[in-house]
Formats: sequence, structure tokens, C-alpha cells
Amino acid sequence: MTEENFFDQDGISVTDKRVVIGGQTYALSAISSVRFIEEQPSRKVPIISGIVGMAMWGLNSAALTIFGLFLVGGAVAKFIYQKPTYSVGLVTTSGDSRAISSKEKGYISKIVNAINEAIIARG
Repeated sequence: MTEENFFDQDGISVTDKRVVIGGQTYALSAISSVRFIEEQPSRKVPIISGIVGMAMWGLNSAALTIFGLFLVGGAVAKFIYQKPTYSVGLVTTSGDSRAISSKEKGYISKIVNAINEAIIARG
């Protein structure tokens, strides 16, 4: 009996019988639902660095002012370039788990869609 393949890329396989992610195999019959999870990065470090950098501007030292400028610049860059983390959330008979995480939204979305299609095909 052959398996219908819904996704097979980078060691991740989704068929109408099983889901294999990172060496972990889930029986499709044990998966009750799948969800797309988006987790925003913490913004605490860039905010605190920016505040400390702005405080250094007010000091009467050229070296500290320059260091403060670097801190503010780094904080702004980190704040802008931080990306969310996307995960595949599985609800199985064993409980909830995050099967895989990535910064690539489209990649995780493809995996979630493939698992949903496999669940629907299973009936």
C-alpha cells in the first residue's frame, strides 16, 4: 500500500500515514490538529540599550557620547532587523508540541498546509 506524499523537503516528510520532522515520527492518526504559531522576538534588549545610549549623550565626555551613539545605532538596527519565529504546533494524543521552528514564514506555512491536507485526505 503506497503512501500519498504531501510534502518532502529538508528531511521533513508529510504523507497520509505519518509526519516525520527532525527524526521524530508522528502517526497521522494521532494528530488531531495542527496550527501555525508566530512568536514575536523580545524587544527588551534593544529598548534598554537605546535608553542607556541616549543617556550617555548627555554626559560631558566625547568618548561616552560616541559610545552612546553606537549603542543607539545598534539598538535601532537590532529592533528593526529582529524577525519573528514561526513554528508548527501539533496537538496529538500525547499532548501539544512544537514540531519545528524557523524564521522562514513561507516554509513553516507550507508544512502546516501539507499536514492539514493530509488530515483532510485521511478523512
